[in-house]
Amino acid sequence: MTGTSSNTPPSAKKKAYTLEKHGDVRIDNYFWMNDREDSEVIAYLNAENAYCDLQMAHTKDFQNDLFEEMKARIKEDDSSVPYKYNGYWYITRFEKGKDYPIYTRKKGTLDQTEELLFDCNAMAEGQPYFKLVGISISPDNKLVSFGVDITGRRQYTIRVKDIKTQDLWSDEIENTTGSSSWANDNKTLFYTKKDEVTLRAYQIYKHQLGKKEDVLMFEEADDTFGTTVYKSKSRKYLIIACYSTLTNEYHILNADTPEAQFEVFQPRVRGLEYSMAHYKEHFYILTNKDKATNFKLMKCLENERAFTNWEDVIPHRDDVLLENIDIFKEYLVISERHNGLNRLRIKRWDGTEDYYLPFNNETYTAFTSTNVDFDTELLRYAYNSLTTPASVIEFNMRTQKKVVLKEQEVLGGHFNKDNYISERIWATAEDGTKIPMSLVYKKGIEQDGNNPLLQYAYGSYGSTVDPYFSSIRLSLLDRGFIYVIAHVRGGEYLGRQWYEDGKLLHKQNTFKDFIACSKHLISEKYTSAMHLYAMGGSAGGLLIGAVINEAPELYNGVIAAVPFVDVVTTMLDDSIPLTTGEYDEWGNPNDKSYYEYMKSYSPYDNIGPKGYPNILVTAGLHDSQVQYWEPAKWVAKLRELKTDSNQLYLKTNMDAGHGGASGRFESLKEDAEEFAFLLDLEGILS
Repeated sequence: MTGTSSNTPPSAKKKAYTLEKHGDVRIDNYFWMNDREDSEVIAYLNAENAYCDLQMAHTKDFQNDLFEEMKARIKEDDSSVPYKYNGYWYITRFEKGKDYPIYTRKKGTLDQTEELLFDCNAMAEGQPYFKLVGISISPDNKLVSFGVDITGRRQYTIRVKDIKTQDLWSDEIENTTGSSSWANDNKTLFYTKKDEVTLRAYQIYKHQLGKKEDVLMFEEADDTFGTTVYKSKSRKYLIIACYSTLTNEYHILNADTPEAQFEVFQPRVRGLEYSMAHYKEHFYILTNKDKATNFKLMKCLENERAFTNWEDVIPHRDDVLLENIDIFKEYLVISERHNGLNRLRIKRWDGTEDYYLPFNNETYTAFTSTNVDFDTELLRYAYNSLTTPASVIEFNMRTQKKVVLKEQEVLGGHFNKDNYISERIWATAEDGTKIPMSLVYKKGIEQDGNNPLLQYAYGSYGSTVDPYFSSIRLSLLDRGFIYVIAHVRGGEYLGRQWYEDGKLLHKQNTFKDFIACSKHLISEKYTSAMHLYAMGGSAGGLLIGAVINEAPELYNGVIAAVPFVDVVTTMLDDSIPLTTGEYDEWGNPNDKSYYEYMKSYSPYDNIGPKGYPNILVTAGLHDSQVQYWEPAKWVAKLRELKTDSNQLYLKTNMDAGHGGASGRFESLKEDAEEFAFLLDLEGILS
């Protein structure tokens, strides 16, 4: 490696590696970076980190100021709204100066003595990374199972603890997803094992406390599927879910008989998606059966589960996406999306009531939250908007009265939601499709083309980025930035078809939509190319990479967080975690038509000798979703070919994985560094 002096960026060695498929030859000079154990690779990543730190050293004090500013808005001694489950109130709280949550519970009423479940601060001591997931309480309330990851690769070890004595059982189950479900005998756990190499969740095991030999209950043989196990809200069934991008299959077992075998609910049919919930003698099924693109609700009897026995409850509607259901003893709650906006519909089982909760603006997010209690008339839902902090609301479905249980506090004394404006506007894509955007900015901003603007999008997997409140984002808004979420195709903002039109052989629509949004923001004088910035992470990082190959002149700077940029090579390597399960999203490049289409937009394969914007790229050495070498190779090749003198930085977290740092305040340091990068480009350092 050359060029590691203060002002000269690292220059990675070129080692030509030939990749051939369908008679097409690609030379990859940086293929060698995919060996995490190679000291030369680690040296390169460290050199890039040192270069980034040196080049951004003049922003260090500002980064610290931003960090303290962001941290000061967060209530340090905060706690969740307690929820009741099986006779106990469960609480998650944070203490001042501590990074990790403390999980507790109280029996019967909230004025009872607090019982400690976990203090994650003590558990995380001495660990560079720590995450606890999958807290599962035994039916008799005496034991708790949980999963811990200390690398960031999402390989969890499951343990069991006696809540009263705080003693850990000797049982240790390694390489799992971290979650587990109890049978009703209080001694049998079902959990999901991962493939050691690909990390695909593929086996369901039964574990009896104190026994060493676990029993394999189910193995998912199709490597395009993953699997998990959970308990129905009614607590009657243990359920194995098998899932791929396009197809679902479930298996059920009565939780009273863990010694029995699981039975298939409805055998998989390619293209048939469904999920189900149990209520009395029926299962209620959310499905795309009968070409129900936006999904419909059906039901069947417990013992007549084949799809020929399913009958409609809520039929398919072309303009309404059915997203989720919550089942209560007296009520059915339906989560829908219409014209991009969330709706919550409440129906009594006896048919006497059917109404929607009222929401009254265009840039909000509303969704049902923690509703584990079955026999209640109280619905909990969350609400926030680009200008309104998040609140948890308890709604009485019988009286239709609501109580705000908690509203996110924005500390510091400077925040007033009336000082900010949010709006929804629409751009026109290349093919004439109208693309919605959600905007937020501080009052007083003029549309004169001089405003710095950060445009964000994700645009894959049908995942919708709803307009949400962020106290961190205030550090940009208060310095004159406009923030925009572009609801591009590939998400489900405007229904399931919106997703279908942004995947596989339509993937380019995602990138074209983003560019159309940028051009609209410039033409309407919200900003200009001198002040426009773009950001995306993971599959959203792919979007950023594709966009700056296509239209680099539109942006002054971009941030690509853990970006998926080497699409063709990754999708041809079925040993990499997630690859085989991704074929229904991106296509299988073993098929020539998909190979050629992927290659036409893959950011790494389309870097050219031209000018690029200022670029900050982040990576995680232990990332299991986007391997660190993708961003590393991308930066190395950009350095080799780009013709500009703009900034190009690669910052690799050498301890963490896909989600970045694990402490609640540690991650703010990464946010502060990213914001400092943007603000520095605008000449703002205070």
